[in-house]
Amino acid sequence: QVQLVESGGGLVQAGDSLRLSCAAARRTFSDRAMGWFRQAPGKEREFVAAINWSGRNTYYVDSVQGRFTISRDSAKNTMYLQMNSLKPEDTAVYYCAAGIGARTATTRDGYDYWGQGTQVTVSS
Repeated sequence: QVQLVESGGGLVQAGDSLRLSCAAARRTFSDRAMGWFRQAPGKEREFVAAINWSGRNTYYVDSVQGRFTISRDSAKNTMYLQMNSLKPEDTAVYYCAAGIGARTATTRDGYDYWGQGTQVTVSS
């Protein structure tokens, strides 16, 4: 059974930082692109960031560009999302996802495995 397990969420103040982690089974992780999505209450799940299988190419939604950094550690089968200068509008449940292939995607249909989500709350 494929599993993606997120961790690292929490309650922080505006301007603070958090690092999210997504641990995956090796067969899920090794040759796939990976991504982060988020869903705020009453809103659709939206793309946040993606990284290709090698880690050389990354993509971000405009609203987090320059503040968030996606990375992956193949030795640990783990993906990260470093979130700096957090804003109240970043409050959401954050989900990691495994891509269908090696190339990155910015829409949900490019991913076929999802984690359970981790809550990030940023107070003003």
